Amino acid sequence: MIKIAIVGLGNCASSLIQGLHYYRDRSPADVSGLMHWEIGGARPQDIQVVAAYDIDARKVGKDVAEAIFAEPNCTTIFQKDIPATGVKVQMGPIMDGVSEHMLSRPDHLTFKPADLPQPDKQQVIRHLKESGAEVMLNYLPVGSEDASRFYAECALEAGVAFINCVPVFIASDPKWAQKFAAKRVPIIGDDIKAQLGATITHRVLTDLFARRGVKLQRTYQLNTGGNTDFLNMLNHERLASKRTSKTEAVQAVASSRLEDDNIHVGPSDYVPWQKDNKVCFLRMEGTMFGDVPLNLELRLSVEDSPNSAGVAIDMIRCAKLALDRGQGGVLDAPSAYFCKHPPRQMTDDQAYDEVERFIAPVPVAVPA
Repeated sequence: MIKIAIVGLGNCASSLIQGLHYYRDRSPADVSGLMHWEIGGARPQDIQVVAAYDIDARKVGKDVAEAIFAEPNCTTIFQKDIPATGVKVQMGPIMDGVSEHMLSRPDHLTFKPADLPQPDKQQVIRHLKESGAEVMLNYLPVGSEDASRFYAECALEAGVAFINCVPVFIASDPKWAQKFAAKRVPIIGDDIKAQLGATITHRVLTDLFARRGVKLQRTYQLNTGGNTDFLNMLNHERLASKRTSKTEAVQAVASSRLEDDNIHVGPSDYVPWQKDNKVCFLRMEGTMFGDVPLNLELRLSVEDSPNSAGVAIDMIRCAKLALDRGQGGVLDAPSAYFCKHPPRQMTDDQAYDEVERFIAPVPVAVPA
């Protein structure tokens, strides 16, 4: 059993927890939607939530199984029957986790901070240790720089592996990477890359241009959605790291780096009725043989949170594998394959191959 702590019981956490139960009674021969059925001997049903943190009055104090369906969550419910976990959602520190502009929106669309005492670092560390958590997932809103580092520090001090699903640069910050290495605590990050979302699609097509000798001259990726993530990102001051993360994910696989004026990648607008559906509009312009112009336009519509849940399941199991092997610091291959802004960018083919090597059983030395 892999025991996890979740920071932020939003749509992504809801999809993840639904998925743990959805796949519980499935056989490997009847499974779709997962990149790996088993990693290190662990299947999706071998993951157990033992700690959870949030700041919303509709979630704090509730059982995790109830909290994941509370407003403002709006993702698709594909697994209704979630038995009570016995794990109550703990109040977390608000810090910079809530943008002021969101407080003026109707309650069903936005966060509703609970009027409760906020824990200090030592309280969270103590709770993590008491819960037996082995891996922590950070699902805080974009722009939660201070709050994300608070939880990273808690995980580090508690000896809990840290998975940074948001675009706050922790794994990709050499100082933080060194902290995790020194404590021999694994970390995967930064900014989760969806199973088949805007970023991975944009990367694959950019790599295809390069491999086929097409010169990419300019490109944009415009995204709209109606969940709290997109509402939060209407505050453009919180978007700097998100734009950097998504842009660098594309630049990293281009045959040559595009000038800043020729690439635009990032969230574009909030459309409430879209809820958790994310629509990507992608355009790529280039030249092919004889400098003849070529352009590609694509529209991708996906349910945003389930699109990341299967990836998170693999990240959790990779982090646990590293713990079992006594491996600390940044896990380069999982970070490159599962995240948009890893410390070391790779092509997706290379990252896939390295992850397969990472999860392969370690040969047991036989005495001569």
